Amino acid sequence: MRSGGGAFWAGRRVVLMTWRDTGNPEGGGAEVYLEQVAHGLVELGAEVTCFTATYDGAPADELVDGVRYVRRGGKLSVYLWGMLLLLTGRLGRPDVVVDVQNGLPFFTRLVTRRPVVVLVHHVHREQWPVVYPGAKGRVGWWIESRLAPRLYRACQYVAVSRATRAELNRYRVSPDRIAVVHNGTDLGIDAHPSKTSHPSICVVGRLVPHKRVEHAIDAAVRLREEFDGLRLTIVGSGWWEDELKAHAAERGAGDTVEFLGHVDDQTKLAVYERSWVLAVPSLKEGWGLVITEAGRCSTPSVAYRAAGGTTESIVDGVSGLLVEDQAEFDDRLREVLADEVLRKQLGEGAYWHAAAHTWDQSRLNFAAVLKAAVCGERVAVSD
Repeated sequence: MRSGGGAFWAGRRVVLMTWRDTGNPEGGGAEVYLEQVAHGLVELGAEVTCFTATYDGAPADELVDGVRYVRRGGKLSVYLWGMLLLLTGRLGRPDVVVDVQNGLPFFTRLVTRRPVVVLVHHVHREQWPVVYPGAKGRVGWWIESRLAPRLYRACQYVAVSRATRAELNRYRVSPDRIAVVHNGTDLGIDAHPSKTSHPSICVVGRLVPHKRVEHAIDAAVRLREEFDGLRLTIVGSGWWEDELKAHAAERGAGDTVEFLGHVDDQTKLAVYERSWVLAVPSLKEGWGLVITEAGRCSTPSVAYRAAGGTTESIVDGVSGLLVEDQAEFDDRLREVLADEVLRKQLGEGAYWHAAAHTWDQSRLNFAAVLKAAVCGERVAVSD
């Protein structure tokens, strides 16, 4: 892909519209991705404003590492606030707007004539009925699959994986408008893998229903009879946390399962370093940033093939294992835990696969897509 164009970006204004930032307790890989994009644009000389929802302890206006953060509204009202502030110029007069469509878009096409680039991590067809059963979910899916493609029919899209790009194609987003910019990984990470003496599994991410952490809990309870001292460490927080703890109690998990909650980066790194395998039971992943994060610590992953982006963040049989159903999920975890040679081979493969994806390249590729949008061009390439 072409260079992001440092001289081009000097003094230009970019507005990023997203429902969460990395400081939000429910933030995840999507928020890390956007933060990396923002920092890359700042380094190129752009003036970057990130609009997002507020949360406890977060300033309404803040400057962090050169990025201006404006926070207003809650889970749904953030969209109305975003449209209002963009329309009235309170987010500045941008040269380009990035509309992060996490299920719902920000409807920026209705309130600005500036170029809009739509960032999609994955399509939420399977998630709407899980998170919002009934009419709400049906309306949400109609907006995502019907209204949004029509509203943004002239806009450039960015997908984080070829799997997401293929899904967007099915919902009338033409392939000549979709660029693929993968997630990266931090090559400067100071990882010192030191695996536990006892069998260990970790799950890292937001604790919400579609992440299906119950599958990992059930697997750990079943496998502990075969692996003495087996421990499952769950890192992350979310509104489904109490239900997961209740599920673990109902299954009699006891001290087999440990919930660490929302932790700092160093604690998360330590969990990756000491775990034998990362379990990724998620229903859907645009990429699965936790997979490459774990890979940098030589920790392989087991994930569902149908999640989509996992087919790119994992090289099946090389950096981890992909499965079709819950029974196979348990079987492949068993296989990794039982076979030290396989585990080390997959760990090495995970390390090198993660190393092939850098944030530096992701930043430059994303900037190149935005530059093309400002210049009235389209980009339809993979990174």
